[in-house]
Amino acid sequence: MNKANLIDAVAAKAKVSKAEAAKVIEATLEAAVEAVKNGEEIQLVGYVSVNIVSQAARMVKNPSTGAPITIPARKVVKMKAGSKFAL
Repeated sequence: MNKANLIDAVAAKAKVSKAEAAKVIEATLEAAVEAVKNGEEIQLVGYVSVNIVSQAARMVKNPSTGAPITIPARKVVKMKAGSKFAL
């Protein structure tokens, strides 16, 4: 499902126009991105949790040359599906 499909589905389920559904979805996504950028964790119980985790620096090998490469420490977004996504 892409964003357009999500807008269509939300508009149909909520019985609102596609324009209204698009505004709500866009506002929701913007608020979520802003919260994660500010270091907040998002928890939608049963659906998803999103937070930022730190990855330590590590050494890897270049697959073509075998030379060691250092990947610096960084922060990444981690998402975990909730129980309602169990198949």
